[in-house]
Amino acid sequence: MKTRAKAKPILKYTALNDRLFRYICVCGAGQRDGSLEALRSETATLGEIAEMQIGPDQGAFLTILTAAIGARSALEVGTFTGYSSICIARGLPPDGRLLCLDASQEWTDIARRYWARAKVDGKIELRLGPAIENLKRIPAAQRFDLAFIDAHKPEYDDYYELVLPHMRDNGVILFDNMLWGGRLGRKGPIRHPSGRAIDRLNRKLARDKRVESVLLSIGDGVRMCRVVAR
Repeated sequence: MKTRAKAKPILKYTALNDRLFRYICVCGAGQRDGSLEALRSETATLGEIAEMQIGPDQGAFLTILTAAIGARSALEVGTFTGYSSICIARGLPPDGRLLCLDASQEWTDIARRYWARAKVDGKIELRLGPAIENLKRIPAAQRFDLAFIDAHKPEYDDYYELVLPHMRDNGVILFDNMLWGGRLGRKGPIRHPSGRAIDRLNRKLARDKRVESVLLSIGDGVRMCRVVAR
């Protein structure tokens, strides 16, 4: 009697290329939006740093997720020129509030113009300065339904520990760039401080019983964490 060879698990995923990503943006990222398209074009003039801006697919995901969980209070750590904050704010109800933390006056001056253009400026409060210091200043009793973290990567774990106590039960924390440009998962040590920080946090969140989390391959990797009831 022949022994059947052990089958290898099927790795089910679709590798992206430029053509397929454009298809996703056209068919899977919502309707065309003049404000967001203009913001993307202006941000592109900043040069290589424009890669800090999230993609249209991530933006649509943020809007839908914010609305789907019924978020009324949201937090963003790292606003850049305002694309993600517009998307989050649009998912909030008319009386919803989004607190944005960023260190750059230059970048957030652009964000302010586009918040007004997108008619979401009434929902947004901006606080400038180092993120860790501003997070420590948030009143202990203040709670958020959703948090989006997309700032200085070596400080991600610090942000997490400071944000978590302010999340409501079943609230959602999102981290951007958690695949670090596809450079994670290789053999050997990670030498870059950003890569090390992201890898450590990914592994920590996989074990952390305070949250349930999944690492999504959208954009450069989005880690989505649901805060477990305490």
